[in-house]
Amino acid sequence: MTTNSTEISNAIFEPLRSWAEQSAGNWNMLIGSGFILLIIACILAYAFYKKIGDEDERTKQISLNSAFILLCVVIFCDIVFPKDYMWQVFFLFKYSFAILAAGIYLAVRYQKDFLS
Repeated sequence: MTTNSTEISNAIFEPLRSWAEQSAGNWNMLIGSGFILLIIACILAYAFYKKIGDEDERTKQISLNSAFILLCVVIFCDIVFPKDYMWQVFFLFKYSFAILAAGIYLAVRYQKDFLS
């Protein structure tokens, strides 16, 4: 018996689907938490991108690594998240997680390079 990524993803996210479809309040809570996460991630990434400063030889590499991490998280979420149901919600969370990961990378590099 073989299992593919769709079966695994459905097994992981089916409880979330059933919880979200129980009531409109649960659905709104899921979407609201996704938007809050997206806003926090955008603020974090933008703030540390601006703190790092103008583009030069060193900061350009940091920006490129941040974009690479963002891309890797988007690809990972495309593999993990289901595409059959709630794809709009998972689309929101996919980019929220990606921007948050890039922002965390920028924060760590700022801490390491500029405050040490």
